[in-house]
Amino acid sequence: MHPRAAPGLDPAGYGRQVEQAGFRALWVPGVDDAGALDALEPILAGTTRLVVATGIANIWTWEPADLASRAGGLAGAYPGRFILGLGVSHAPRVERTGQAYAKPYTKMITFLDEMPSTPAPVVLAALGPKMLELARDRALGAYPYFAPPEHTAFARQILGRGPLLVSEVGAALAPGPAGEANARGYAKFYLEMPNYANNLRRSGFSDADIDNGGSARLIDTVAPNGPERSAQRIHQHLNAGADHVVVHLVGDGGSYAPGDLGQAAELLSDLLK
Repeated sequence: MHPRAAPGLDPAGYGRQVEQAGFRALWVPGVDDAGALDALEPILAGTTRLVVATGIANIWTWEPADLASRAGGLAGAYPGRFILGLGVSHAPRVERTGQAYAKPYTKMITFLDEMPSTPAPVVLAALGPKMLELARDRALGAYPYFAPPEHTAFARQILGRGPLLVSEVGAALAPGPAGEANARGYAKFYLEMPNYANNLRRSGFSDADIDNGGSARLIDTVAPNGPERSAQRIHQHLNAGADHVVVHLVGDGGSYAPGDLGQAAELLSDLLK
């Protein structure tokens, strides 16, 4: 599960709901500072089996030694239940911090070189072949985001059989026009990010698919609406080689929909046994 910030959402309480629903992991976005990382501890403390992962920690806003130390503390306190997801983020977000988004692949290599050893398993947010190779060679595995099942197959081919491959589906469970509108609201932000747009082009989508809010085919692929299409897409990622699929519940206007947790658990009951 992937909980975007939602008004009034209690992370620890929601973590317990996710665990009780049968899901095995909770991927938390926007871990850009110590406060955001520290906020994961109550989720771990309030659950017994749930794996909590940063999805992702932005390497442009962290010092390697500080992040390694803090992540190691969580991994040590909750063995086998914390994963450190690292990523290079996106040019618009990095530039808002006053930094130039220059050579992100080199930035990741430097960050890994400078990061002290930590007991926290590391997963890299990876889309292109070079970052996927780096995830294969220097980390536990890869976490591609906002990508079609065809990309999952591509990523598995590069990673090989051993490394962890985590895919993601934006699932707008409301059927019909309401669900499609929610899916488009969710996709709008990501389609404006060059990293995601370029990856969609590599995966066979054209500029016409990506422009103007996304074609019907593209939206149905990355953010299916309705229970049946959502479940189908999740299974397609698993069949393409994913070990784990992050289910991003999409509600009104593209916002996170924590209230859909029970419906998602029922829909995916075959995977939660």
